[in-house]
Amino acid sequence: MQAARERIGAGVHKTPLLRAGALGEAAGIALHLKCENFQKTGSFKARGALHKVLSLSDEERARGVVTVSAGNHAAAVAWAARQAGIAAVVVMPAAAPKAKIEAVREYGAEIVFHEDRTTLFDRVAEVRRERGLTFVHPFDDPVVLAGAGTCVLEIVEEVPEVDVVVVPLGGGGLLGGVATAVRGLLPRARIVAVELAEGPGMGPALAAGKPVPAPRPATVADGMTPPFVGALPLQIVQRTGVEVVGVGEAAIREAMRTLMTRAKLVVEGAGAAAFGAIASGAVRLERGATVVAIVSGGNVDLDRLSEVLG
Repeated sequence: MQAARERIGAGVHKTPLLRAGALGEAAGIALHLKCENFQKTGSFKARGALHKVLSLSDEERARGVVTVSAGNHAAAVAWAARQAGIAAVVVMPAAAPKAKIEAVREYGAEIVFHEDRTTLFDRVAEVRRERGLTFVHPFDDPVVLAGAGTCVLEIVEEVPEVDVVVVPLGGGGLLGGVATAVRGLLPRARIVAVELAEGPGMGPALAAGKPVPAPRPATVADGMTPPFVGALPLQIVQRTGVEVVGVGEAAIREAMRTLMTRAKLVVEGAGAAAFGAIASGAVRLERGATVVAIVSGGNVDLDRLSEVLG
């Protein structure tokens, strides 16, 4: 992780770790919010995308990169490619959030829209073969995971006595990097992964012993609905003893409202999930525990935000 941090260096922000005193007191804990919504491109994804792009060989950079994403990873790869001066193509579902589509365009990447979300990875494989591009996987690449895990180094510098780290879970890219870093730096800390209760991916994968297709419900937390979890994040969960809990749509929406009105943070659904799991009681915590909830991103359409706020 330290090598990853040195590679991405000043290219990304050191994001705030905010003490949420009143919100923590309501749960009987000392709560801190790791605000990756203030990261470059508005989410933690910038860390892994930049680390991957800067790790490419000259030949790979010359070919350009391609990725697949409904939003945050797409924007992050487009941004990282622009920083490195290389071409980027992004395969996105046609129904991706408007704000995330606009961000990808603004960063200069070419977008290939694909209607069927269940075959997005098939489409990106076709584009990669046709154009000879280098694939940047959104959540199943060790280099991308290492970049994501650099946020833990920042957490430990400010709050070295962390008891529990709560992480939102979609495909597992953030969780894989965070769990690896936490086990190395905070071996006694609990790691709790929060997935969407209406569309779990990691729970069924753990039961099956391999990634399996995940449900794709309509949700405000679009960042938590990949078609499956990554094989590498699954292995990390199995190896590091990560606890997996589900948080429902209603709790996520309430968490978005609370974070905006009480903490003055504008966050997307996935970004509110870790706090939502704490506030709703989905995560069992000892009284007085020092807890860090990772706020993974803040990219939410204004019309969606208006709907959530009611």
